[in-house]
Amino acid sequence: MPLTAIEPTQLAAVVTSLETTVRPAAPPAPAMAPLRLDRWATPDLGRYRDLFRAVGAPWLWFSRLAMPDEALRAILDSPDVALYVPARRDGTPVGILELDFRVAGETELAFFGFVPDMTGRGFGGWLMAHALRLAWRPETRRVWVHTCTLDHPGALAFYRRHGFRPCARAVETFADPRLAGLLPREVAPHVPLLA
Repeated sequence: MPLTAIEPTQLAAVVTSLETTVRPAAPPAPAMAPLRLDRWATPDLGRYRDLFRAVGAPWLWFSRLAMPDEALRAILDSPDVALYVPARRDGTPVGILELDFRVAGETELAFFGFVPDMTGRGFGGWLMAHALRLAWRPETRRVWVHTCTLDHPGALAFYRRHGFRPCARAVETFADPRLAGLLPREVAPHVPLLA
């Protein structure tokens, strides 16, 4: 089986899209947690990017860091995009839940995750319960999410446990965001720097 070489400054990931087309009979009410879920309407871009970096740096999330302010502002200010932030009771943000309703009849879980010290503590199920409750609107026919081989190793299984089934796969290549200065060079040590 042949390999396809990529430049040392590039990364490649296999992206898996997952979907659910089955509306829950009654979306589960999230269990109590030492967290609250805040809605961030028209957030400050610096604050948003700081949180995006804090949640996504271990997995090399960079898309919103590279995006021009005007393009990011257009997304976050869209009435068809909803940003929710899990926060500690003192208001400290510890995660991201971004729902994108811009395609009629669909909801994309565009971003879903916690800062590193909150992962592996059971909060993902709490946030997913909120996500599914918020994602299913009367006109929704499909809720979907994507993950990739650079993501948390448990992400794919987590989404499957919550009713999503794989529906598509693609290979994505892109410039290493650490080399571009979008993320610190020391993040994501599971993905070696080659340049």
